[in-house]
Amino acid sequence: MPTHTEAAVLTGHHAPLELRELPLPAPEPGAALVRLTCTTLCGTDVHLWAGQMSFPGMLPMVLGHEMVGEVVAIGPGTTDTLGREIKPGDRIGWSESVCGKCFGCTILREPVACESRGYGFLQRADRFPYTTGGLARHCYVTPGAAKLLLPDDVEDSWASMSGCAGKTVLRAVARSGGIRPNATVVVQGAGALGVFATAVARLCGAGTVITVGGPGSRLETALRFGATATVSVDTTPEERIERVQELTGGRGADHVFDFAGGPTIGEEAVAFAAQRGTVAIVGSTGPAPSPVPLGTVMGKELTVVGSLNGDIADYHHSVEFFRAFAGRMPWGELFSPPVGLSGASNAVESMSRLGELKAVIDPRLP
Repeated sequence: MPTHTEAAVLTGHHAPLELRELPLPAPEPGAALVRLTCTTLCGTDVHLWAGQMSFPGMLPMVLGHEMVGEVVAIGPGTTDTLGREIKPGDRIGWSESVCGKCFGCTILREPVACESRGYGFLQRADRFPYTTGGLARHCYVTPGAAKLLLPDDVEDSWASMSGCAGKTVLRAVARSGGIRPNATVVVQGAGALGVFATAVARLCGAGTVITVGGPGSRLETALRFGATATVSVDTTPEERIERVQELTGGRGADHVFDFAGGPTIGEEAVAFAAQRGTVAIVGSTGPAPSPVPLGTVMGKELTVVGSLNGDIADYHHSVEFFRAFAGRMPWGELFSPPVGLSGASNAVESMSRLGELKAVIDPRLP
């Protein structure tokens, strides 16, 4: 069993990632040591790198919270979330760690509400267990992380993306009550979340799916993933609202999903929505307020729901979604050609410039 591993470490915002050797602890009861085979970068990783999301004392850290790998070693009593024994050689994915004891875990029974929910940016690289992020050759999967044995017919990149982007979208759809056949849907955002949500809406039976975002290349991708129309953000909010009204015959959308964030997202989402429509807020993270016309919410009798990431159940649903619709969308277009840890810095920087939807890191490559 290896005692150290190479990792690409974030030591300063907007700084190149540094390749470092980090300690690799022997797995404690319920934990697993994994040789990573695929890490997909998320928009949150880019925000952390750029300093748009920052927490006191967070650095140094290993970015990456969407990953899968092959088990190298396990601690006593390590099973997956369905109680199946995990053995060396098994391929697993996992959700972030939770404590299992707080009000969110025990009373609400919502892992996303855990008071000490461990996410990719809460673990320093100079403290035990050192390497819990995906930009490393090996990863320590903590006892509190819900693990899942992966089916052979789900590609690494699909399973990796399910660790955040996939489960986030599917949870948002569930939180908003599902999408009925022939519904009209507006997706705000044309990043990986928005494009995947576009595909999900179409595969759920939506009749009209309008993707609002940019740049133009991403809107073209959205069309290949089921959008019936797109609206560029290179317009004013008023122009976007007018265009969506035109595309919906003046009625508006049954469902509006915010996967973008931004100062006018709330105002636009409420304007896009039809009478008694549903607005799901997913992408408006951070402390900056976003004005929402509450009078319109009341007048339209809108349902507004927030949806925060997802848990192991949503992860499982995402994996099964990819299995069920493996041949229905050009999923490969979501992912860039894989690079090794030496290319991780360039991959993060490229995503920050909207150069690619989903960068892929294969730590086994040079």
